[in-house]
Amino acid sequence: MIARLAALVLALGAAPLHAQAVNDYPTNARAEYVFACMAANGQTRDMLDRCSCAIDQIAEVLPFDEYVQAETVLRMQQTTGERAGMFRGMAQMTEITAKLKRAEAEAEILCF
Repeated sequence: MIARLAALVLALGAAPLHAQAVNDYPTNARAEYVFACMAANGQTRDMLDRCSCAIDQIAEVLPFDEYVQAETVLRMQQTTGERAGMFRGMAQMTEITAKLKRAEAEAEILCF
């Protein structure tokens, strides 16, 4: 009986940690993604649902810190100048953005 109670307490205590690990994207980051997605795809209720689904799927695949890194690299690649060139040509930068692109592709299949 005590072993079952201890297992239950451990399971209940572990659940929020797992949920927190999966849901580490702040609300404003999710909202920013949804707004940009809707701007590109249409300002409809259907697109709200689809874009929300997409960021949820991305969040399940890619930790938030990796998402921020990839978004930063993508934004830097769009700028001009010498410094922007290093974000375009380095293999490490390509791998960072590739993870986000794979997550977005998976989200598109599941949500759109």
